[in-house]
Amino acid sequence: MGYTKEAILKMAKEENVRFIRLQFTDLLGSIKNVEIPVSQLQKAVDNLMMFDGSSIEGYARIEESDMYLYPDLDTWVVFPWVAEERVARLICDIYMPDGTPFAGDPRGILKRCLREAEEMGYSSMKVGPEPEFFLFKTDAQGNPTMELNDKAGYFDLAPLDLGENCRREIVLTLEEMGFEVEASHHEVAPGQHEIDFKYEDAIKAADQIQTFKLVVKTIAREHGLHATFMPKPLYGVSGSGMHCHQSLFKGKENAFYDESDELGLSSTARFYMAGILKHARAFAAITNSTVNSYKRLVPGYEAPCYVAWSGSNRSPMIRIPASRGLSTRVEVRNPDPAANPYLALAVMLKAGLDGIKNELELPAPVDRNIYVMSEEERIEAGIPSLPADLKEALNEMLRSEVITSALGDHALAYFYELKEIEWDMYRTRVHQWELDQYMTMY
Repeated sequence: MGYTKEAILKMAKEENVRFIRLQFTDLLGSIKNVEIPVSQLQKAVDNLMMFDGSSIEGYARIEESDMYLYPDLDTWVVFPWVAEERVARLICDIYMPDGTPFAGDPRGILKRCLREAEEMGYSSMKVGPEPEFFLFKTDAQGNPTMELNDKAGYFDLAPLDLGENCRREIVLTLEEMGFEVEASHHEVAPGQHEIDFKYEDAIKAADQIQTFKLVVKTIAREHGLHATFMPKPLYGVSGSGMHCHQSLFKGKENAFYDESDELGLSSTARFYMAGILKHARAFAAITNSTVNSYKRLVPGYEAPCYVAWSGSNRSPMIRIPASRGLSTRVEVRNPDPAANPYLALAVMLKAGLDGIKNELELPAPVDRNIYVMSEEERIEAGIPSLPADLKEALNEMLRSEVITSALGDHALAYFYELKEIEWDMYRTRVHQWELDQYMTMY
């Protein structure tokens, strides 16, 4: 797209934009923004807007809190759902007062890992995300209830799929904002939906995931619904994943494709997958970053809890979709939509690059249903499981030099501290299940 400062100022005037949200993402993946009147837009595009980093989760201590927002001009978009006093947004990178990138900025962390890929000869990482979400009804005050919006299942249509109109409006809004939506359908569980958009370069893909979440929640609210990207909001049904299709390119050539290979996969693709599998347990704390994430990663609900790969089978963690040529890619299936997309893509890329650097050997594919294998059969086949809970995942992360180096010292320290607090709050809380189970028994 390549917008200039002059083009941004011109578009703001032509489209009667009154406010601009300077948007960024905190360490836990929450979207934050500083809203400015259009009179301050020139200052913003000149990288002169400051904010207090100490007020943002995982950013900075009070004594080093001054930070600058550097807008990425290509992320300019006017929100379609605000008719009067129109609002636009620019996604920003975070810089320190001395002009250096802030080490704890998730977008900057992904950029750092992409530079490493470039140094290895890969001009881009392409990512096609598939974030799923649930729609719940809201009460009279607009608060979410646990009542689902429909009772439909996979690929069902109206009248069973009562979320269809909401989903259609989400798609139209996304397209108005520049997304190329490829598919939209009801998912396996009642009230669960998926909208897939075209693969993009990694930074744009992560930006789009964040924009997607904002659009879904905004449009759902207009329909009297609450959209949640919580990985497992309901017991007994499938949770929400965010499968990430990914490939590396050298210029216009897909480095994962080799027509002479029986599966059409290059040695680069195989090394990359080997790296993903080797470091999967270590990067789970990032791709599956909440206590609730591990309620999804259990057998029986199509969730990939086993570290293996296959050319077709959907029970392992990595699947190779059928398309070849430019569309050759690996589908990593364990991430969920609560993950910080910048950090999730950064650690997966770093794991894959480690596989390429060290030419790691890819284990044999697992083409049988792992869910029906016994524990002994899985051990014999050399198929590890992903961590069983957030605490185990955090410990695995700390032991991995590859994954900790992807995050850097600042982000690692703050992320670990925040997640230790989350785990401790969960661990010490008395839950309803315990009361139901033990109150009358003992």
